[in-house]
Amino acid sequence: MTESLVVASEVQGCLTKMGIVPGQGGEPAHYTLRAGEQRLALNERLGRPLTLAWSGAIACTHCGRATKKSFAQGYCYPCFKRLAQCDTCIVKPETCHFFAGTCREPEWAERHCFQPHIVYLANASGLKVGITRGTQVPTRWLDQGAVQALPIMVVETRQQSGFVEMLFKEEVSDRTNWRAMLKGETAMLDLPAERDRLLARLEGGLANLRERFGADAIRVLNEAPVTLDYPVLEHPTKVVSHNLDKTPEVSGILLGLKGQYLILDSGVINLRKYTGYEVRVSV
Repeated sequence: MTESLVVASEVQGCLTKMGIVPGQGGEPAHYTLRAGEQRLALNERLGRPLTLAWSGAIACTHCGRATKKSFAQGYCYPCFKRLAQCDTCIVKPETCHFFAGTCREPEWAERHCFQPHIVYLANASGLKVGITRGTQVPTRWLDQGAVQALPIMVVETRQQSGFVEMLFKEEVSDRTNWRAMLKGETAMLDLPAERDRLLARLEGGLANLRERFGADAIRVLNEAPVTLDYPVLEHPTKVVSHNLDKTPEVSGILLGLKGQYLILDSGVINLRKYTGYEVRVSV
């Protein structure tokens, strides 16, 4: 079935993460809610009532089978245990076991893990370090609700990005405080200055990694920082989170969109957490 952007007041289907396109010419990012094959543009719904109701059904985003519980944000248990994309090395790339011959899906790994990865600094709730495939820039930053981002290094493989990130984590966090991010009180940072400071402090460790993997495998970038803006009418002063597992129907005035969160006057909800949940969304 061809996917379509729905202009009606209601859509229904299994959730996947919201589509986010960076704004142009000073405009905020544009958000699209994805429910099954249907698409609902959200920016123009700001300031209007929105209701999200879960039917009680969950479908695995990989195989489509019904599941009573979602694992790793959208998978049934058999897929969670079988797929390489659900292995712990995806979260901790430095633990990659491909060369030990124990990768769950070697062909998948060759396509996804053995390609250039970006090591970046971002500012969503303060300075953090992160990694992503080169093809996921700037999507990764938008998903995190970052207001600033700066690519600082490019490496040849995902495992190498994990080793570099571990090194940077000695000096800076790899976490986002999602409550602070949603409150919109993040102070702007001089990311190039932070990059230069960190590269100087970690020079020895980076030299060791280059000796291990080759001088060209881990390269410093000299790019300009990116500023990102989000469609938010009003940030919450106190962050209250909705939970569909406890309260299957959520309603409120849509006040904003940031990261993968809907900001309602009744609370916030992370839609990515409910990937695979069958919902009806009315505006």
